[in-house]
Amino acid sequence: MAVWDDVVGQDRVTAQLAAAARDADAVVTAEHAAQQAGPGEPPQPAADRGGASQMTHAWLFTGPPGSGRSTAARAFAAALQCVSPDRALGGAPGCGFCDGCHTALVGTHADVEIVRTDLLSIGVKETRDLVRRSSLSPAGGRWQVIVLEDADRLTEGAGNVLLKAVEEPAPRTVWLLCAPSIEDVLPTIRSRCRHLSLRTPPVGAVADVLVRRDGIDPEAADRAARATQGHIGRARRLATDERARARRAAVLKLPLRVDDIGGCLKAAQELIDAAGEDAKQVAEEVDTKETEELRAALGAAAGTGGRLPRGTAGVMKELQDKQKRRATRTQRDSLDLALVDLTGFYRDVLALQMGASVPLANDEVRDSVQRIATTSTPERTLRRIEAVIACRDALDRNVAPLLAVEAMTAALRAG
Repeated sequence: MAVWDDVVGQDRVTAQLAAAARDADAVVTAEHAAQQAGPGEPPQPAADRGGASQMTHAWLFTGPPGSGRSTAARAFAAALQCVSPDRALGGAPGCGFCDGCHTALVGTHADVEIVRTDLLSIGVKETRDLVRRSSLSPAGGRWQVIVLEDADRLTEGAGNVLLKAVEEPAPRTVWLLCAPSIEDVLPTIRSRCRHLSLRTPPVGAVADVLVRRDGIDPEAADRAARATQGHIGRARRLATDERARARRAAVLKLPLRVDDIGGCLKAAQELIDAAGEDAKQVAEEVDTKETEELRAALGAAAGTGGRLPRGTAGVMKELQDKQKRRATRTQRDSLDLALVDLTGFYRDVLALQMGASVPLANDEVRDSVQRIATTSTPERTLRRIEAVIACRDALDRNVAPLLAVEAMTAALRAG
């Protein structure tokens, strides 16, 4: 299975990346041959061997959530590290089976750094560490690849730190930045990257990959892909996680529960409580382990109540602050997921009202969609969709979640 097989519905992008990987492989092969032959003429760049090189040192992958931008970046990183012997026989890099491809895809390759954050932002300190890493020569002799999955979360200061490294990279360093849109990245950075725009994958393609790769029942895969409108990660979670299906079912009942102010406030509180429960579950799974490992590393006495060595309280406080920021992001991500499902519900309502010949994303609640469609107007439905979008924007601006969601449910009632 080639590394591109998991990049769903992005034929144009994979063709460009495959061409770049071939040129990158030619450069490395030529340099290795020159080193073995001893002093002499330097290897010719790919542009001199018939056409402009498709390879460059910095790439920007953009696309809507679920389009697979980080998957495409990882696949490209694996192709750059491919060491399959078939390359010498004309095979394309990115076989998916060799040691280079496998370790890059699973995240254990020494020359591939996968950077993602579970916090609200990526700061200057973390970015400086990345820049230092990028200046090192690749241990395996091919490419030093930095995959920054959340480039949109760089603070302004962090972006300025990254700029110099992207502007003047080390000879064998490749930066792969991922963001929802090109506007989410500093203009000075994006102007120095080759931009690849990914689209939302077709529902059928997502269902097919769920069946083929995850062994999910075709009917369940189709239902999950349709419900998430092509979002690969959410579709997989919906098809495999009973709790996720229960949460979504609860969200889809909300439009029928906002007939009065009391119902609006109760529905808003339940959404907040559900998001808080998600954050709590993540904390139980991760925070306790992190705390125990840090206490052990600091030499604290056994047990959670053991005294910490003198001078280490600051380190523990830093970890606690990080865990609080992670809990905040987890809650916001959970809320945002619920709001996306709610938008999909009203999209179906609008489709029925306008007589559009498109399949419903939420066919399992067709009766509820039909009820709202017949008792409302397209204008009111559009205002409700705008209210959900406004709530998402308010959460991005750090408005108190309960206030933002209460304002939304009241607007849904007013229509």
